[in-house]
Amino acid sequence: QLQASGGGLVQAGGSPRLSCAASGRTFSTYAMAWFRQAPGKEREFVASISWLTSYADSVKGRFTISKDNAKNMFYLQMNSLKPEDTAVYYCAATLSSRVLVAAAEYAYWGQGTLVTVSS
Repeated sequence: QLQASGGGLVQAGGSPRLSCAASGRTFSTYAMAWFRQAPGKEREFVASISWLTSYADSVKGRFTISKDNAKNMFYLQMNSLKPEDTAVYYCAATLSSRVLVAAAEYAYWGQGTLVTVSS
């Protein structure tokens, strides 16, 4: 089970951090990821982490994904937010250790947390 938190209303340029708490099993050796879905759009990949990290071009250099294996948690530090970053952000995990970018590869999903960026 995954539980995302940390969303809310943020001004453009803000730097919130999203958290995802995993329970029921440890994901320390598996890939975890963040996806997002903006109103009227399909869910899209944001970032993933395993032994490596991968980022969507739209967030590269602004967002950082990290994880704390001891706490079974992972995070998305978002910097320099833009109004186009407004979306529901979902955390996801898979039982593969490869860094994956397709939503279909992830079997475990959190409930989503809304991030609204005001201009």
